[in-house]
Amino acid sequence: MLCSPQNWGGSYQRVRGGLDTQKCSPEKTASFFSKVTYSWFSRVITLGYKRPLEREDLFELNESDSSYTVCPIFEKQWRKEVLRNQERQKVKASFYKEAHTKKPSLLYALWNTFKSVLIQVALFKVFADILSFTSPLIMKQMIIFCEHSSDFGWNGYGYAMALFVVVFLQTLILQQYQRFNMLTSAKVKTAVNGLIYKKALLLSNVSRQKFSTGEIINLMSADAQQLMDLTANLNLLWSAPFQILMAIYLLWQELGPAVLAGVAVLVFVIPINALAATKIKKLKKSQRKNKDKQIKLLKEILHGIKILKLYAWEPSYKNKIIKIRDQELEFQKSARYLTVFSMLTLTCIPFLVSLATLCVYFLLDEGNILTATKVFTSMSLFNILRIPLFELPTVISTVVQTKISLGRLEDFLNTEELLPQNIETNYIGDHAIEFTDASFSWDKTGMPVLRDLNIKIPEGALVAVVGQVGSGKSSMLSAILGEMEKLTGVVQRKGSVAYVSQQAWIQNCILQENILFGSIMKKEFYEQVLEACALLPDLEQLPKGDQTEIGERGVNISGGQQHRVSLARAVYSGADIYLLDDPLSAVDVHVGKQLFEKVIGSLGLLKNKTRILVTHNLTLLPQMDLIVVMESGRIAQMGTYQELLSKTRNLTNLHQVISEEEKAHALKQVSAVNSRTRSKDKILEQKPRPSLDQGKQFSMKKEKIPVGGVKFSIILQYLQAFGWLWVWLTVVTYLWQNLVGIGQNLWLSAWAKEAKNMNDFTEWKQIRSNKLNIYGLLGLIKGLFVCSGAYIITRGSLAASRTMYVQLLNNVLHLPIQFFETNSTGQIISRFTKRYYVASSRQIRRLTGASRSPVISHFSETLSGVSTIRAFGHQQRFIQQYKEVVNENLVCFYNNVISNRWLSVRLEFLGNLMVLFAALLAVLAVNSIDSATVGLSISYALNITHSLNFWVKKTCEIETNAVAVERVCEYENMDKEAPWIMSRRPPLQWPNKGVVEFINYQARYRDDLGLALQDITFQTHGEEKIGIVGRTGAGKSTLSNCLFRIVERAGGKIIIDGIDISTIGLHDLRGKLNIIPQHPVLFSGTLQMNLDPLNKYSDSKLWEVLELCHLKEFVQSLPEKLLHEISEGGENLSMGQRQLVCVARALLRKTKILILDEATASIDFEMDKLVQTTIRKEFADCTILTIAHRLQSIIDSDRVLVLDSGSIVEFEAPQNLIRQKGLFYEMTTDAGITQESGTKNKLL
Repeated sequence: MLCSPQNWGGSYQRVRGGLDTQKCSPEKTASFFSKVTYSWFSRVITLGYKRPLEREDLFELNESDSSYTVCPIFEKQWRKEVLRNQERQKVKASFYKEAHTKKPSLLYALWNTFKSVLIQVALFKVFADILSFTSPLIMKQMIIFCEHSSDFGWNGYGYAMALFVVVFLQTLILQQYQRFNMLTSAKVKTAVNGLIYKKALLLSNVSRQKFSTGEIINLMSADAQQLMDLTANLNLLWSAPFQILMAIYLLWQELGPAVLAGVAVLVFVIPINALAATKIKKLKKSQRKNKDKQIKLLKEILHGIKILKLYAWEPSYKNKIIKIRDQELEFQKSARYLTVFSMLTLTCIPFLVSLATLCVYFLLDEGNILTATKVFTSMSLFNILRIPLFELPTVISTVVQTKISLGRLEDFLNTEELLPQNIETNYIGDHAIEFTDASFSWDKTGMPVLRDLNIKIPEGALVAVVGQVGSGKSSMLSAILGEMEKLTGVVQRKGSVAYVSQQAWIQNCILQENILFGSIMKKEFYEQVLEACALLPDLEQLPKGDQTEIGERGVNISGGQQHRVSLARAVYSGADIYLLDDPLSAVDVHVGKQLFEKVIGSLGLLKNKTRILVTHNLTLLPQMDLIVVMESGRIAQMGTYQELLSKTRNLTNLHQVISEEEKAHALKQVSAVNSRTRSKDKILEQKPRPSLDQGKQFSMKKEKIPVGGVKFSIILQYLQAFGWLWVWLTVVTYLWQNLVGIGQNLWLSAWAKEAKNMNDFTEWKQIRSNKLNIYGLLGLIKGLFVCSGAYIITRGSLAASRTMYVQLLNNVLHLPIQFFETNSTGQIISRFTKRYYVASSRQIRRLTGASRSPVISHFSETLSGVSTIRAFGHQQRFIQQYKEVVNENLVCFYNNVISNRWLSVRLEFLGNLMVLFAALLAVLAVNSIDSATVGLSISYALNITHSLNFWVKKTCEIETNAVAVERVCEYENMDKEAPWIMSRRPPLQWPNKGVVEFINYQARYRDDLGLALQDITFQTHGEEKIGIVGRTGAGKSTLSNCLFRIVERAGGKIIIDGIDISTIGLHDLRGKLNIIPQHPVLFSGTLQMNLDPLNKYSDSKLWEVLELCHLKEFVQSLPEKLLHEISEGGENLSMGQRQLVCVARALLRKTKILILDEATASIDFEMDKLVQTTIRKEFADCTILTIAHRLQSIIDSDRVLVLDSGSIVEFEAPQNLIRQKGLFYEMTTDAGITQESGTKNKLL
């Protein structure tokens, strides 16, 4: 196995001993014969024949092919090119007044990195090309020998052996060329992708806005692949003209000046193809832009799939992505038709060249007779000429497309990076952090977001940053991290940093690795961190404890657990400064209390560290060393809690966040917290409560790799999508195309035979025109069949592409939410982007496809957590992890390349033997066979070498490429959600009362897991306001998921206004319910589109709801108003603003039943109060179910439902529950809400 180097520039080492030593490639120690014939690889082929191959069966990479070796070398050359370019610009600037900016050349850096191996590959190609022209010359001598059968027989055997040696050497050299060529092209892609990955870790905020995650992934998957394709075809740029010139020269030797007629045809036709290639370039550029949009939208759909399902928006977004796909296919169709035109001309070029040459040959001298020697030598040369003529336009097209990709890659690699001077990290002063007259913006040219900051934070201080939504709290933390552009002033920071983001970032790895985050395991401290962050109860419920794999984006743990894992990661890092962006808002009150006491507060694990806490929980303020109040990007007030309390007038300036009543309550709360008895905590700790939703105890699924042959049903499914009419037409056209081609050769053979037997020249002249006309007619017919076949395949493949894409999209959107929680986004996106030897090749191809998904997943995961990675300073570690997953993909690719070469050598050797036998038989039967037949047989034998290889390889490729179809069809047979629409549909006005009834309801996330809800029975009244509370993992969110049938029942039923929800379609249900979710999800696009994706409401209605949720003033301040462009994931809005947009959605989509799932957790208390008032007013005639951590949100509810361990333990009016002193009483006591204070006392 490959071991990660300690730094970017280091090489990797292999772990010696054990199985890993056995897996090292035996190529280096193999004999010369074994190397050139690839016999050293036979062990893998044999093993693949006996059983399906697994990753452990494959040979490891050679050191020179590893990403650990390739990436540092290329990065060094790129840095040199950047410096050279800077020097060139300085020189130009001294000569020219106007700026002449030119970007560093990626192509030049690649050439400097790989020039030695590229030259080696070119030498292989030179020798292979020369040998390809040697065989027609030897065949010519064979035909001459047969025409003069009196010659000494050993000459014939000599020619036969020489012909065999030449074609065999050509096989060996050509396969070495192919091997080095393919591996070099893979190294080019690896090097470029490594640079893209590293650049992505350095992008400034402006650059992140310019290049979305989907676009960066597309650079990696499409544009870097284009560079790989160019490298694979690079030698054809000189090889094709070289072969054309060589063929013309040798044809001149045979047919004299008549060959110039053929050259004239080339001169006429090739520019036409060049024009077509230019047009194709423009189409490809447009197609690539659509591809970017498609991947970007697809990624956002997958990340926000739960929102789409809750709002029943799947059809709308499905249509959006199909519309983009159709636009892409339109561009592709136009490009394909131009390609068909090019193919027609290319197919006809050899025929037209030969026809023109023969016509002129006869016209130049009527005495010219077409002999067998001239016919078959010329035809062999014309066949050789056909290959470069086919390849040249292809490589020209590749060059054109690569130029586009190079431009896109250079744009990205030269885009703006974070400036180190945004913050001074080598500060050695008396304070941990110091701002001096500092102003910041997200964009150098934009308006300041933070203005005139002057603050000194002592080492070891506990600092609170408070303020309303959009006041600049999170931006201040970003400024400390150096994530913002400094416009003026100075900001200094001393020591290392740990960062807990407002939206928790969780890696797709085991829980322990999420917490350690690359640090060495210190068992005792690790246990302390788990206990302090309230994670020990969670570990008891997880199937494998801290070894349980956490899904992508933490999908299989709750939001509160995600934040606690994120906090534990920061605590374990042992940093000097802790930046905590409201980590307590997503957890229960009692958990928040524990986190503050045992982690953040004056007695916590971080008591001696500098802590900056963004918070909306003002009850914590009395315990702060310093409080910073933000208002409109400025520091409105700063001081200790007592200092702020002494300035009554200034408290009003805090937007009345702290009222006199709240001040008293805050002091009382602190007193209560400090005097809490240990016995009370002990009683609560002894009560067993699952901290994880039962049934959410699942791990991420590894990508399934099928074994055995691709089922015929898979191929049948593709043919059905292709269209049976097009299938049969394809078969017919290609059959006739080959039959006509054979007829052409037989006609020429018969022509030469007749010419040899003719004694009268006059007779020859009479039949010559007839023979030439029929030859021309056959060529024209063949061209028509080729054109028809290409057109049919284009139509069919485009139809199949669209059909299977829509089918895949349909299948994905109908999959239950549990699928997305256990499968990575990379695995899903990779579906949207594709006997002896066959068994091995097919399985290696499957392994290659499966190893590609982790590369995309890791890339995507890194981009989503780049701020956290940079804050911890772990860029180099993630670069090494990226190289590891890339290396896994390269191992599969390497083995795939070698397996192809293993096959080709053996197939071509069989063809070489056929050439030898044909030549030997011609020598043995020299007296009984004419020279025309000899020429025809050897010509076909030479072609069989290529044809056999071509057809067997294509057969294997059909099966191995069918793996892509197999991956697309894999989702077809998975369990889907219930139908969106069913035959039984509810009345249009349903639900009209809002009565929700659970009857003995049970639910589990998977059949093999325990119940998440047990025997839930309760009924709401119409227009009733129900609060739903419980400790973390009690089943609150599961209850709301069951209402939307995100989780299906395991028993019992839910009845809404007299209709059992299991009897109607999902969209009929979800379309009539309303929810404001816990995690605000926005999509890239306009604000208007995010509010109203179905375009159902007028602008006036949108402005109305924006005013109701207190966003109108903010939106009016934006230049584009409702058309303001929301960035990917809503990153250009604060978390609170995103949550308010979700509230606005709910106000637009007013239904009789509303579910609030921690809807206001991300906004400050004052805004929470305003929003809650709006909701109660606007939804006064609706049933509201409110899931809350903030008990003040539900304390004035009609009734409160208390859940514990998936069961109802209390259900009564809140005042009655407080008097009963049960679980709800404990929770309100923790929250500082007393019976006396009643509903007037709000938790701050």
